Amino acid sequence: MQRFITFEGADGCGKSTQIALTADWLRGLGHRVTTTHEPGDNSIGKEIRRLLLDPKHAPTPTCELLLFLADRAQHVTEIIRPALADSQWVLCDRFTDSTVVYQLAARKLAAISTLQPLLEFAQQATIPASTLWFDLPLETALQRIAERNGSSNESRMDRESRAFHQAVHQGFATLYRQHPQRIQRIDAHATIAQVQQQVQQTVQAMLH
Repeated sequence: MQRFITFEGADGCGKSTQIALTADWLRGLGHRVTTTHEPGDNSIGKEIRRLLLDPKHAPTPTCELLLFLADRAQHVTEIIRPALADSQWVLCDRFTDSTVVYQLAARKLAAISTLQPLLEFAQQATIPASTLWFDLPLETALQRIAERNGSSNESRMDRESRAFHQAVHQGFATLYRQHPQRIQRIDAHATIAQVQQQVQQTVQAMLH
């Protein structure tokens, strides 16, 4: 049974909160769980994350893409695959779908088909069994991003234009339509408890 679930969505959608709640729920059912995130949740990735998200840096779109892929290659080998081999559930905050949406679609870097071999090379045949897309209206997402401006949680991505964040939202919607078997839509505009209920209902089907 594949136990790899990715949590995806635009900035401000609340997926990080939902990963923590989902992990607690699964552990309460007796399952072993690894929670992880991209970029930065590996030995080399911590430095890559600093370079990627620090507002003081401005990597070119191509440089940004390759840094994310370098982080993923290390992440899969160091964290994800060992946990899956140990029969753990792996809940991952962002994975290849985020690269497709942020770097290829929103940055207009290249067509997905052009760089598909590179994306597959980085993820090393590690494909999520299910992806939860936390769909949040653009205006709500922008409001949440604005509320953390100037805080320690603000990243370089938060400072992108409205058009960029709109492209991100559209990119996830497109992936959802293209991969209806893998990607499940979660209404992220509901309360935290209501969102978690949706998540549990979706994951429950994977427990049997």
